[in-house]
Amino acid sequence: MSTHPQPLAGKTVIDLTTALAGPYATLLLSGLGARVIKVENPTRGGDTSRNNSPYVTSEGLSLRRISEDDMSVSMLLRGRGKESVTLNLKHPGSQQVLFDLIAEADIVVENYSAGVTGRLGIDYEAVKHLNEKLVYTSISGFGADTDNGDRKAMDTIIQALSGVMMTAGEPGHPPVRFGLPIGDLSAPLFAVIGTLSAVLQAEHTGQGQHVDVSMLGALTSMVACEPFDALESVGFPLRTGAYVPRLAPFGTFRAADGYFAICAPTDQFAAGVLRAIDRADLLESADFGSRDARVANADRLHGLIAGWAAEQPLAEVLDALTSQGAPAAPVRTTAEAVRDPQVAARGEVVPLVHPKFGHFDGLFGSGVPMVLSGSSTSLDAPAPYLGEHTDAVLGALGYDTARIEGLRSGGVL
Repeated sequence: MSTHPQPLAGKTVIDLTTALAGPYATLLLSGLGARVIKVENPTRGGDTSRNNSPYVTSEGLSLRRISEDDMSVSMLLRGRGKESVTLNLKHPGSQQVLFDLIAEADIVVENYSAGVTGRLGIDYEAVKHLNEKLVYTSISGFGADTDNGDRKAMDTIIQALSGVMMTAGEPGHPPVRFGLPIGDLSAPLFAVIGTLSAVLQAEHTGQGQHVDVSMLGALTSMVACEPFDALESVGFPLRTGAYVPRLAPFGTFRAADGYFAICAPTDQFAAGVLRAIDRADLLESADFGSRDARVANADRLHGLIAGWAAEQPLAEVLDALTSQGAPAAPVRTTAEAVRDPQVAARGEVVPLVHPKFGHFDGLFGSGVPMVLSGSSTSLDAPAPYLGEHTDAVLGALGYDTARIEGLRSGGVL
């Protein structure tokens, strides 16, 4: 256990998020040391991810709940390090409770559809007077300042609209949905960057602000990091399947017992590949001796590599490539990847722990993938049960037992 302080220690976050994009943002803030108070709707069973199968039970993983103590793997992962308070924000009596929470906080994060917080009377304009330094972060599908009616912002919808589905797969084949929910995961990264930037500015100016991040904008911005239009205009296909001709030799190949990746666009790296496949004679050839030549003859070059590797064991292929300095690696399964000892040692992947049943072998979750020399990160505290901290959190705000019970019996909590 590190003795270094956590960088966000002393900061309090009011978490009004649900599902994945918002909770992942607040998970990172928690891992960096912020106190995260998760506000959940008691009338709907709390965060929607609490009802995502499978569940961790006393007997292990199950597709269905067996007891009230069971918790979804999604919540075990996304709820770590957070305190859960129940509050029905549609109830008129809830607003003052939320305002009392926000008045003592530094950050609010919400991922309602655009316009919902305004209708509830809890948007930035309604709460900024509670705390001049308040940073209020909104994560939505299309932007908090846009009117998209009933347009839904699920990850696959965002992938489709961003263009990213058309960057993967084989030419002429249907669009490919990324298995990893990259729309849901890219937006919270930008939200955390924006939030921390605004917190730093508030420390200097004394003024908070509204941070507005859209899932579509975040993912489309990433797509725009590659100039696909320009590449197509000079003849490079948008979708290239297993290989990337403009960086040849570059792509994934098959050995006799598994797949591997090569990334060798430079002269030095490409020379290593050619030596590894016993074709050093091509180093000075007109067809493969320069980067432009290799790009022009990418199909032939990739064919040579594929033919060389097809009948050889993966271990021998990788030994040959790496011994010649060619960047290459096996294509691992997700199970293999999350068990990488180096990744585990750096805390980038950590075991998931149920608050009552402990850790079951093989159950892992994301850590905080940042190693800081002068501070620590941690996601050690398990996810809370729904409303587990309601009484304690409100009690610390000065609510006595009678008031809390009155709010609960009245349907506010």
